[in-house]
Amino acid sequence: QVQLVESGGGLVQPGGSLRLSCTASGFTFNDYALGWFRQAPGKEREGVSFMSNGEGSKYYADSVKGRFTISRDNSKNTVYLQMNTLKREDTATYYCARGEYDPPLVEWDLWGQGTQVTVSS
Repeated sequence: QVQLVESGGGLVQPGGSLRLSCTASGFTFNDYALGWFRQAPGKEREGVSFMSNGEGSKYYADSVKGRFTISRDNSKNTVYLQMNTLKREDTATYYCARGEYDPPLVEWDLWGQGTQVTVSS
């Protein structure tokens, strides 16, 4: 079955850290870019970070630069999002996505079910 499954969300205090994982199955992981998006209640979905296949180019939204780090382990078919110095405004449902990377564009064609991240004291 072709799918992406996220894990690692939860409740964390401001300033804390979480690591999200997204494990893929049913397709050749190395052939695709992988990305993280988030959507807060009442807001549009926004791109957080992505990492290409091949040379492993990385992109970060300005709001998370210096705090979040994306990585991928092709041997485990898994992409990670290490989130440090979390802020209340990072609260959202986080989604993993698969994409076809044709620089500078990415066409996202497969989504996970999402994992909730809540930053609160």
